[in-house]
Amino acid sequence: MLKVNPRRKSPVANGRFGIVAARYNGRYVNGMLKAARDVLRSAGITDLEVVRVPGSFEIPLAAAALALARATEGRPAAIICLGVIWQGETLHAEHIGGAVTDALMGIAIETGVPIIHEVLIVQTAAQAKARCLDPETNRGTEAAQTALEMASLIHRLSKGSKIHPQRA
Repeated sequence: MLKVNPRRKSPVANGRFGIVAARYNGRYVNGMLKAARDVLRSAGITDLEVVRVPGSFEIPLAAAALALARATEGRPAAIICLGVIWQGETLHAEHIGGAVTDALMGIAIETGVPIIHEVLIVQTAAQAKARCLDPETNRGTEAAQTALEMASLIHRLSKGSKIHPQRA
């Protein structure tokens, strides 16, 4: 069952944010991109760099370049990765999806920059529409909320602050 995005106040986060978005399957990726931008803007984020790449397979390389190239200028607070992969009759989608997932986790661990993974594998247009175009279940909204939360958490951890678990 597809989870509805909760209406919650975004944590306060400052700094540079990045979004790496595939052009392939643009209608759907653009829906997530718009939703993510809207959440970041409403949270007061003004330093946002959007990088477009040909397809989902190219997302990790651009995310790594964004995370590493900014090291001297101050690393991004978080990077959101957006793409849509259609499941076909072969295993191609699983191979691409697995490679992207592994690479994005490696970048996050290596750089310490939160990398938010919203590269979706979908089987139908209805799935893509629900996850990318519907305001109630748009994964771009969820990605931006996660980016803000993780940026705030990593900032607090880097300052040596104690983290107090929140009640559900």
